[in-house]
Amino acid sequence: MEYVSRVPRPPLDGLIDDLYYLEGAPPYARLRLPPSPSALLIVNLGAPFRIRAGADIETGEYADGCVVTMPTRAFEFGYPPGTRSVGVHVKPWGLAPFLPMPAAELCDRPVTIEQVWGRSAIAELRERLAAAAGPEEMITLLEEELMRRLRETTGLGLVRHASGVIAAAGGAVAIGDLSVAAGVSSTHLVQRFKELIGVTPKRLARTHRFTATVFSIDPAGPVDWSALAGGAGYFDQAHFGHEFRAFTGLTPTRYVEVRRRFMREHPGHTLDGWPLPAD
Repeated sequence: MEYVSRVPRPPLDGLIDDLYYLEGAPPYARLRLPPSPSALLIVNLGAPFRIRAGADIETGEYADGCVVTMPTRAFEFGYPPGTRSVGVHVKPWGLAPFLPMPAAELCDRPVTIEQVWGRSAIAELRERLAAAAGPEEMITLLEEELMRRLRETTGLGLVRHASGVIAAAGGAVAIGDLSVAAGVSSTHLVQRFKELIGVTPKRLARTHRFTATVFSIDPAGPVDWSALAGGAGYFDQAHFGHEFRAFTGLTPTRYVEVRRRFMREHPGHTLDGWPLPAD
């Protein structure tokens, strides 16, 4: 697969990790994406893709693209045989200035871009992207669209700062201390987080801790699960295993088996690292 990405210019760099272009044949027809402290916006230029946001939710088809606020559980992403898209990896709070509704309304409920920006707007953007000379120009066009849509958002500074403290601590932070340091009540802080990120500060902290722990695993070698769980601050290995299943739908050992499958079947693939085979 061809993958091109770059960091956006200010002020978007305070909201977005990178803008990217993706084209080619996916490694698997379906990928499982565990929750991470990030959001996603994709403008689709190829055949529709399919998303299942949970075991109890039906798979939905997304022709123009999708908007995914920070998830609380794993979801399945089904690529068409030849995928082509331009997208944005967004910081947890980064979608808020581009959404017409509170992020909590979209929690674990991916929507099409049409539902967020309107049919005519996304149709016109897709036409311009499809006519672009190449990936770099396409990324620039999406960046310009986001700059045009950027708006002031009440509470963004508060949520961004508190989220930064959580991230710096790897999720190991007392939520009550955050509100005290920010000079607001815990209720106010939770409300702002749900409005702008879609989840509570406590949930964001859990996600940061889980993600950092998983990324510390080397699937190529033996894993000392007890030491890993203790080092990450989990009560015990059973607590860690429960969190693992809640976030991924897999046991820790099954996760490593699936990661090893990806590494074995698609060594060095651009998507290796977080998505997992789901088929």
